[in-house]
Amino acid sequence: MSVGFIGAGQLAFALARGFTAAGVLAAHKITASSPDTDLPTVSGLRKMGVNFTVSNKDTVKSSDVLFLAVKPPIIPFILEEVGPDIEARHIVVSCAAGVTISSIEKKLSTFCPTPKVIRCMTNTPVIVREGATVYATGTHADVEDGKLLEQLMASVGFCTEVEEDLIDAVTGLSGSGPAYAFTALDALADGGVKMGLPRRLAVRLGAQALLGAAKMLLESEQHPGQLKDNVCSPGGATIHALHFLESGGFRSLLINAVEASCIRTRELQHLADQEKISPAAIKKTLLDKVKLESPSLSVASASKVSLFTNKSPSSKKN
Repeated sequence: MSVGFIGAGQLAFALARGFTAAGVLAAHKITASSPDTDLPTVSGLRKMGVNFTVSNKDTVKSSDVLFLAVKPPIIPFILEEVGPDIEARHIVVSCAAGVTISSIEKKLSTFCPTPKVIRCMTNTPVIVREGATVYATGTHADVEDGKLLEQLMASVGFCTEVEEDLIDAVTGLSGSGPAYAFTALDALADGGVKMGLPRRLAVRLGAQALLGAAKMLLESEQHPGQLKDNVCSPGGATIHALHFLESGGFRSLLINAVEASCIRTRELQHLADQEKISPAAIKKTLLDKVKLESPSLSVASASKVSLFTNKSPSSKKN
């Protein structure tokens, strides 16, 4: 089995690193494509031994499982470009937030009558084999196709099948979740520094606290509220700290964050359906024809725009 990534940004890098570290795929069995050869992740993929090309069509031809790892508004144009090269053997896996299976099947059916499409949502901790992934299979994907993807994704963390209408909510929770955790950790470390701890130690202690708490929850059958109560002594320091979190709307902020990410995910589907790309959002494309929102930009100038805007392995895709 060979795997291809259209897009060589954060997600492709994280998955390729995870797959190779887990031993489920050799690096030479992975191909990634991007028109932007200056991405830091491209350098990382090459050092890993992954095949890299600027041609999306070459990636399709050399792959059995094809991950669409680009931003949602780019998906329709990618499908138009590589559609003629999609064959019955291909399993097309979309990782784009908000883009529905039906919209991908509709595009690909012009070229392949029964395209095998799977939609998945994962997150960047796959790079350390602690990802959280869900997937839904399309009309023509077999049970075996879903199990093959599940086998791949389970090698880099938790993976389960869900109904497609749940995936937007998953995006808001675990897809965006690592960013929430990093923000919380950064704030915790700031608190430690404020109270006199060296920065490096504060970050390490905060990270270990979150890691340990997550592991305790996953390995127990207790509700998180019960585990929280177990830390709080009557009149103690922790319950006083929790009072401050509650008075600041801590729970509501997290709930609202998940909701905001979910709503934005649905808006991204609408943008993809419009088949327009904001000139402010991209810089260069290899596609011959792209509809642009700004009439001042010509197709010729579009050839200088990048499909992939992530510039650093630390940036978030969702």
